[in-house]
Amino acid sequence: MPLYKQLSSLVIGLSLVASPVFAQTVEEKGLEIAKERKARDLGWGDSTSQSEMILRNAQGQQTVRKMRLKSLEVANDGDKALTIFDQPRDVKGTAFLSFSHSTTPDEQWMYLPALKRVKRIASRNKSGPFMGSEFAFEDLSSFEIEKYSYKYLRDEQLEGQEVFVIESDPVDKYSGYTKQISWIDKVHYRPLKIEFYDRKSSLLKTLTFNDYKLYLDKYWRANKMSMVNNQTNKSTDFITHKLTFNTGLTDKDFNKATLKRAK
Repeated sequence: MPLYKQLSSLVIGLSLVASPVFAQTVEEKGLEIAKERKARDLGWGDSTSQSEMILRNAQGQQTVRKMRLKSLEVANDGDKALTIFDQPRDVKGTAFLSFSHSTTPDEQWMYLPALKRVKRIASRNKSGPFMGSEFAFEDLSSFEIEKYSYKYLRDEQLEGQEVFVIESDPVDKYSGYTKQISWIDKVHYRPLKIEFYDRKSSLLKTLTFNDYKLYLDKYWRANKMSMVNNQTNKSTDFITHKLTFNTGLTDKDFNKATLKRAK
C-alpha cells in the first residue's frame, strides 16, 4: 500500500478513536421514556367500561359512586372521554365530557341535571376536585407527550419490578402541579406510581396503579387506581369492573348534546 494511503488510513482511524461519544442528557432520556410509553398505547380505538369511585375522608368513612365511561382515541391529538354517573341518587344523570389535546388547553364540560344545563370547566379551574374526589379535572385527561417537559432521575426497584423514575413538569401555566414524579416499569412502560407536587413544590398526592390486565394482547390497563392526598389523608379508589374495546363509538358519541341525553 502506498505511503499516503497508509497515512490516510491512520488519520481516519485515529479520528474515529478520538471522536467524542455524546452522552444522552437526562432530559433526552426522560423524553425517550415518555415517547416509548405513549408508543405502546396507540391504536386501541375506543372503549367502554363500568366503574366506580370510592371516596374516603380522613376518618375512613366512604362514599361509593358508580358510573360508565366511554373513550375514543383521536389521531394526532388527545383522546375524548364521556363519564356518566348512575349512583347514588344525588349524582344520577350527571355527565362529564372531556376533549384532551396535546398542544392546546383541554376542553371539559359537566352536565348538572338539577340545573338542566351544561357547565364548561375553565382551564384555570382544572386543578379543582372532580366530583368531590381526590382526582382533579386535569388528572382525567389523556397522557400526551407535549403537555410536559421531562427529566430522567434514576433507576430503581418498586415492588420487585425494575423501573425508571422520571420527572414531568407541566407546560400549562394553569396546572395545579409544579411537577410529577413517575415510576415506569422497564418491561411494559406502564406507570406504577405517580407523585404530584403542588404549586409550593410540596408533595400533594400519590397515585398508585394496581391489578393491571392485558387487553387485545397489547394494551395494559390498571383496573384499580388509588389516589391518596398526602396533606389531608383523604383518598379515592377508581375501580374498573368491566372494560370492552372496539365497541363502535365515533365522534358523534362525544359532544355537548350527548351530555344532556346521557343515560
